[in-house]
Amino acid sequence: MAEGNAIVQRLAFWGIPLAFGVMGLKLVAWWLTGSVALLSDGLESTVNVIAAFIAYFVIRYAQKPADDDHPYGHHKAEYLSAVLEGVLIVVAALLIIREAIPALTNPEVLEAPALGLGINAVAGLINLVWAWLLIRVGATHRSPALSADGHHIMSDVVTSAGVLVGLVLVVLTGYAILDPALAILVALNIIYQGWKVISHSVDGLMDKAVEPEEEKAIKAAISANSAGSLGVHYLRTRRAGAATFVGFDLVVPADMPVSAAHVICDRLEAAVRLAQPGARVTIHVEPESERAHGVRVKLKDLIR
Repeated sequence: MAEGNAIVQRLAFWGIPLAFGVMGLKLVAWWLTGSVALLSDGLESTVNVIAAFIAYFVIRYAQKPADDDHPYGHHKAEYLSAVLEGVLIVVAALLIIREAIPALTNPEVLEAPALGLGINAVAGLINLVWAWLLIRVGATHRSPALSADGHHIMSDVVTSAGVLVGLVLVVLTGYAILDPALAILVALNIIYQGWKVISHSVDGLMDKAVEPEEEKAIKAAISANSAGSLGVHYLRTRRAGAATFVGFDLVVPADMPVSAAHVICDRLEAAVRLAQPGARVTIHVEPESERAHGVRVKLKDLIR
């Protein structure tokens, strides 16, 4: 866990200078060409710089150990960062639309398109590699903030690709209006990507259960290691950043010693953690009763 946290924090830190570098390349490309689409791409990269700072500081805070005021840790701070990142993605898209609409009525001929396109393509390739790395590491180490940053940058890659295609069409056809028109289409796609980031992050804040395949693995682990008990019910799962919380009720015979029930709980906790590494498991032990769990107790009394 500590090694994973260090990797996540290191990537978040290096995202800051990289975001500045990519922003610089894109703004140079806009300055050379005067393209509104390249300006919109540069504006989105400006938002990326802000997002990189937010992600770095929030990830550092989220990795703080639990304390008296936050006994379950600070993991959910990453979801707040991811929500803010999603909002920034949408803001970037709206800025693009604002710049593009006036250009629809007054499109301008591009200057030095080849050089500008080349510089923007280099920036896009850098972003593509970086976004892929952030998304992969964010998923591996369950960092919502890092994943959101990766998806944000990937939306920037989509913008860059769309802009490049559009500007090539402008050069080939001579229709300058394609430049702002494409910028608006790209902005609409960015809004959709931002909504997905926000939606996923809100799920985490609202304690959504783990993915179905993960819950299935947890249930299988419990079923295979519950010998000695009478059953398990009320399974609850949730995720908070890199942490996973699992809770359930364990029914045991009413006359079972506490020490024996504790042995079963230890075995179940180990099995769940094997299926879900790092899971924090809470088990509520219940004695069997006729009212809650059927007629087994009553039948035992009759036999006596």
